[in-house]
Amino acid sequence: MRPIRVLIVEDSIVFRELLVQNLSRDPAIQVVGTAKDPFEARDAIIEYKPDVMTLDVELPRMNGIEFLRKLMPQYPLPVVVISSLSDKVFDALNAGAVDFVAKPTVTGRAQLEDFIRNELLVKIKIASTARISNIKKTVMLNEQQSLSVKGNNLIVAIGASTGGTEAIFSVAKDFGTDIPGIVVVQHMPPGFTSMYAKRLDDQCRIQVKEAQTGDRVLPGHMLIAPGGDAHMRLVKVNGVYQVEVKQGPRVNGHCPSVDVLFESVARVAGANAVGIILTGMGGDGAKGLLSMRKAGARTIGQDESTCVVYGMPKVAYDLGAVEHQEKLTDIAGRTYSLLNKM
Repeated sequence: MRPIRVLIVEDSIVFRELLVQNLSRDPAIQVVGTAKDPFEARDAIIEYKPDVMTLDVELPRMNGIEFLRKLMPQYPLPVVVISSLSDKVFDALNAGAVDFVAKPTVTGRAQLEDFIRNELLVKIKIASTARISNIKKTVMLNEQQSLSVKGNNLIVAIGASTGGTEAIFSVAKDFGTDIPGIVVVQHMPPGFTSMYAKRLDDQCRIQVKEAQTGDRVLPGHMLIAPGGDAHMRLVKVNGVYQVEVKQGPRVNGHCPSVDVLFESVARVAGANAVGIILTGMGGDGAKGLLSMRKAGARTIGQDESTCVVYGMPKVAYDLGAVEHQEKLTDIAGRTYSLLNKM
């Protein structure tokens, strides 16, 4: 198998050289070129035909987001964005980037090298498997469907990873304020989940916030697990659904973990839940979704044709956890259909 051909776009010469040196140590990676701005990057893409590009958001002559918007229609390729803590990263994902990593605030060489080898390298390898044609640049707000079943005893649980920020939005934008309370785990670095929640809150009919222990799971509201070192679980206090956000070890390599959330939903909500697993690498959430189905919940998996990375939904499907496999654009409608039968 030939190595993954990588183009590095970074204006800092020091960080650029660190990226080249550390990525090149992996036999699965071949750094074919570097560029310090989008104009050099455009020429390098034509010359080297990379499999994956790493892209800094803040670049001279043209920022990375504007570059992505111009690039993707002409030269679509998987892009991993390297970003400081800023909501601009979501503009980059909307413009066509596959994934992102949070640029480390440390300056020590050893820590930077650890970040490159243990975080960025993993994202590059995942991005090399991504289906670029399935990355949605714009999503229109569709007509709201209606829910015939009322009550606060129903729950919708969603899990996603690579490609999930746009996929979750694609589903959430079709939910009306009558939708039961929604709990979400999207694999994301610390600090970014609060900005992502605010972004969804601004763009959707439902209300969205980053979850905190004690938050009630209310109709028309979505709670997103904070990125970092804590898992989110569904609990029931005095007959009311709430979430508990508690520190814990990684599960399936992730914290928060989709499996941890889904397992709690299976225990607490049982048959009064709909579980949805979306695009992402690996198998996090598959076993939890199976537990939900065994507990009587209805389950949905995103189909291969619309996934950016058909990993988590495939593992769940192969386990028998997925009751309905749907295209991304049909998941909200299927959710309403299942809820109306409860």
